[in-house]
Amino acid sequence: MDSIYFSEEHNIFRKSLRDFVKKEIRPYAEEWEEAEIYPREIFKRMGDLGFLGVSYPEEYGGGGGDYFTTIVFAEEISKCGALGFAMSVLVQTDIASSALNEFGTHEQKLKYLKPVLAGEKIIALGVTEPSHGSDVASIETTAVRDGNNYIIKGSKIFITNGTQADLITLGVRTGPGEGEKGLSLIIFETSTPGFSVGRKLKKMGMHSSDTAELFFDDCIVPVENLLGKEAQGFYAIMTGFENERLVGAAMSYSGAEVALELSLQYAKQRIQFGRPIGQFQVISHMLSEMATHIEAARQLTYHAAWLKSRGKPCRKEVHMAKVFATEIAIQVANKAVQIFGGYGYMQEYEVERIYRDVRLANIGAGTSQIMKNIIAKQLGL
Repeated sequence: MDSIYFSEEHNIFRKSLRDFVKKEIRPYAEEWEEAEIYPREIFKRMGDLGFLGVSYPEEYGGGGGDYFTTIVFAEEISKCGALGFAMSVLVQTDIASSALNEFGTHEQKLKYLKPVLAGEKIIALGVTEPSHGSDVASIETTAVRDGNNYIIKGSKIFITNGTQADLITLGVRTGPGEGEKGLSLIIFETSTPGFSVGRKLKKMGMHSSDTAELFFDDCIVPVENLLGKEAQGFYAIMTGFENERLVGAAMSYSGAEVALELSLQYAKQRIQFGRPIGQFQVISHMLSEMATHIEAARQLTYHAAWLKSRGKPCRKEVHMAKVFATEIAIQVANKAVQIFGGYGYMQEYEVERIYRDVRLANIGAGTSQIMKNIIAKQLGL
């Protein structure tokens, strides 16, 4: 890809990952969608090839790349034919593991981050609760100090990788009172007695990703599993959300790009009234708008990633990218189904799956409404 943001190394990595996706993921996407789960072995395979944690330090098994390496990864993995699987991978590489990389001790990283990046252990992020989605500061799951341990009690819902996770980056309340000041993050091992997986949740889309409700019934976890300091959890979660929202933007416009490519092919091949439907202005204008919106979302994301990679303030830009990319992904997928007509409504066509999958985009990792609230605050309102 010709861009001021990418070097030859980025382009080589992109080609390598694209080839891997084409040969080892896309052929199985339909199978994983129908099974509503992906095989654990694919994470191990990706870890062996160095595709997990491409921007994390090499001493923990990462690739040592810059932030644009992460963007490349998010873009290419999201073109695998099953956005649910892409979401599960990004939880592993950039969402659930980011706090461990950012706030974990050297010992914690060796014990937990290294096997995650090797694909030997699967990790999930446990923040959302039945009564608290956007309102992170109101988390109710508690971790009560008892000597050298915490006793954890509570529940989580809508947890990606929930049924397969070996580890959970868990948001808990360690301090008294309400609000953000009492929140902490803990690395939780799912082999801990008292932990259980509830329902594997049935979703509109993202079928190749498992989503579950989790229960913690007086689970005993050593204090040494605390990430960072007590009461630092809200800051750590928000820091992680910034990264999650950027890769979420990249996933959204990349999924939309697949819908555009499929629509272009179809518009050139589908004959109606004696000519390809792409020659009708109403269709060509739809495709032009789709391409323009995707490119705008891409450049917004690249600019935010550029600021982030240089340690510059980027809160406004990250949330602009997230809200715009996710909104246009839904619009593009909707237009793709319309271009395909009746065929677009059939499950055998990939645009139908993309339409269902991207509907999560402006709900997960922060709703569009929350994103706009944050942008408004950055504008001084």
